[in-house]
Amino acid sequence: MINLYLERLELREIELPLKSPFETSFGCTTQRRILIVRIFDRTGASGYGECVAAEGPFYNHETVDTAWLITTKYVAPLLTRAQVKNAAQVNAALSPIRGNRMAKAGVEAAVWDLEAKLAGRPLWQHLGGVREEIACGVSIGLQETTEALIDKVTRELEAGYQRIKIKIKPGRDVQLVAAIRSRFPTITLSVDANSAYSLNGDRGVIKQLDEYNLLMIEQPLAPGDLVDHAKLQREIKTPICLDESIVSLADALHAHELGSCRIINIKLGRVGGHTETRLIQAYAFEHGVPVWCGGMLEAGIGRAHNIALSTLPGFTLPGDVSASARYWDEDIIDPPVTVSEKGTIKAPTGDGIGYEVNEARIEALTVRRETVRLE
Repeated sequence: MINLYLERLELREIELPLKSPFETSFGCTTQRRILIVRIFDRTGASGYGECVAAEGPFYNHETVDTAWLITTKYVAPLLTRAQVKNAAQVNAALSPIRGNRMAKAGVEAAVWDLEAKLAGRPLWQHLGGVREEIACGVSIGLQETTEALIDKVTRELEAGYQRIKIKIKPGRDVQLVAAIRSRFPTITLSVDANSAYSLNGDRGVIKQLDEYNLLMIEQPLAPGDLVDHAKLQREIKTPICLDESIVSLADALHAHELGSCRIINIKLGRVGGHTETRLIQAYAFEHGVPVWCGGMLEAGIGRAHNIALSTLPGFTLPGDVSASARYWDEDIIDPPVTVSEKGTIKAPTGDGIGYEVNEARIEALTVRRETVRLE
């Protein structure tokens, strides 16, 4: 059994421009500010995590800046006090911190990577993964025109992706789905509203979407809501998938009991790390609820962690884990993540996350850094 002796925590903020803007119902992103977490052991070994908090508090309450503060002022002291000996203890050690799950997840992921490296195992195997290859879908942001959207869908299908998801918002929804279905009547298609609709005001629009043979309608109503989603799910045949409403195992349990959804999107950062992810997927698997891995415009480190969690039992639907080249001219890992012609990614065989972190590129992209002792 591996015993950890955590020595220090290093934070870096990098700025990484997207190849093209990514627009959702709550805003448009052209450049990612990304918080990279590196945990060092007394042996000199280290592990990497990536905090997926966004630039502004629009997906949830967290931002890069709040995550930096929470990590240095609260996460690090709690880790020091707890003197955790393995990665599975980190979640409980950080439980006194309310919310701020993305900040906690970035650190916890780094500890899991460190532990897997010290154990000499790929992270996905260390976590209990069962798949050597995962199925991939894509998330396509709002485009300037319907024609541009169709062109984008065409390119992604030609690249082999097994599921197409498009972002929607009020006024840009039914017509987009109708256009895609007219051109591609049989593809696996879903929509993601990012909480842009209300039950009373938009019931008619959602019922129109219900007629287009969608795999799922993702998070149509308010973040955190379970009650109105349960009412809506009873009225439509398309499965509702919850994202922003599921931040813990308790949320997943309540959503299942209420009938709020039939599918769950699990994001490592949103739920607070690998430990909570495994609890949610185990519960969902036991109760026959499909889960899949959502994306947060991760760079290579976060993408590698997503690959690892996507190998767990219960991750039966294609996730938003796609190729590095969809987003970045040059990623921060080597080799970059690639997707096969059949729309899959092979789980890496190297220790830990299985990709080499390009430390020189991270150094070149770094705009601030801080090191905190954990002893």
